[in-house]
Amino acid sequence: MRISAPISALALGGSLALGLAVAPAALAAPAPQPCQSLGTANLYGEFVEGDDTHAPDAEGAVAVGGNADFSGGFSVGQELTDAQVKALPGGNALVVGGNITVGGGNTEVMKGNGVYAGQKIGGGRLEGHAGTVTRGPSPIDFAAEFAKLRALSAGLAAQGATAGTTVTAEGQGGAATLTLTGTNAAYNSFVVSAGQLQGAKALRVQVPAGATAVVNVTGDGYDSRAAGTTSVWLWDHGKQSWVEDDKLQSADGGAVRASLLWNFPTATKVVKNSALAWAGSILAPNAAVDLGSGGPVNGSVIAHSLTGSGGAETHHYPFTACLPIPGGPTVAPSAPATGPAAPSATAPAAGPVTAAASTAPAGGATPGAPVTAPGAGPTGSAGPSGAPSSRPSAGGSAPATATPAPSGSAGGVLPVGATGGSPSPAPTAPAHGGLAFTGASGVIPLTVGGVLVLGAGAGIVVATRRRTARKA
Repeated sequence: MRISAPISALALGGSLALGLAVAPAALAAPAPQPCQSLGTANLYGEFVEGDDTHAPDAEGAVAVGGNADFSGGFSVGQELTDAQVKALPGGNALVVGGNITVGGGNTEVMKGNGVYAGQKIGGGRLEGHAGTVTRGPSPIDFAAEFAKLRALSAGLAAQGATAGTTVTAEGQGGAATLTLTGTNAAYNSFVVSAGQLQGAKALRVQVPAGATAVVNVTGDGYDSRAAGTTSVWLWDHGKQSWVEDDKLQSADGGAVRASLLWNFPTATKVVKNSALAWAGSILAPNAAVDLGSGGPVNGSVIAHSLTGSGGAETHHYPFTACLPIPGGPTVAPSAPATGPAAPSATAPAAGPVTAAASTAPAGGATPGAPVTAPGAGPTGSAGPSGAPSSRPSAGGSAPATATPAPSGSAGGVLPVGATGGSPSPAPTAPAHGGLAFTGASGVIPLTVGGVLVLGAGAGIVVATRRRTARKA
């Protein structure tokens, strides 16, 4: 059947007009949701208000408000990217607000510049490999930054526990393994006492893929040497199994620990067991943090003061997830890169963080969020049972002796928070988009699109007829 030129022109014109009308709606991206980071501290692997005595190295940048004693030898910034160096104040990977002691060892700034405001003490070398190290004023207002950090730390703790979170103790005496399980697809706030945390030989954290996890630890002090905590295990969503976090292996390629923050709002002393490789970043703005003489921190450390030696170095895995804006909705963070990424330089709000209104149904679970049994992964998964008998080989998986997390009488769910009680409401789940048109909201765009189709088609038909008439 032959199709006349006017009809084909009308069809073509209508198709073009409809495409122009629909394309903007189909390509429109949802507006980004606001969230906050740890501010200037998020740019540094060690961000210390007072004194820092450390050896042998920090893979990220280091900022010290007081005196720095690196007399045992120290290197800074080896794992920084060019973009991360540019984001630092003045490009300074090392900032010391007081004196810097180099003693008989050497202090090497591997990437970026360095600046110290006080005196250089000792005969060791102090030099930059890809920049300069000079004496001058600090580019960071540590008092102002730590005022914000203390307000942020207190505000995060004030939210309480997100509905659906559980803290489960299992094993010998009910405390060999402590498992923190969250079900909120965007943000999970845990509350655990320092006694509960330091009474465990192994720690486990499981939240949905891409979710932020903040563990608020109550009490004036925490010491992981108390029960000899030796490992932190994170749930890997691809492998569907527990992974003991270390430099050569981490759940979801490092994305889980990049979204994990341990918050110590009232602690004045935090001690890491020397045999423990700590996973995630530490926010302890009022505490003297002792990293021990072995075992790295796979994350950043924010502290009032810091000490560490031997293998107790800080690895460059900054916190990259989203923290809630005071009074605003909780939003899903962007998926962190598997390697070190340039953190946001946005300063946190100075006021306390408040929990958003709950939209969770009765029972505590957020709609659409996966729900798992407390302390256990999906059926058939394996994790540590009590204290792992041995650390896995580099790049390996969980020990072969690990067994599925028990349920029922073995262990039990601890009260949420230090004093028990019902959990706090879950923050509002983020909007993840939907259909282009929903309900009555799509009628007007479609009507306008129809008018555009007819108008454009008619225009093309008229033009075609005039052109035909001229040829005749």
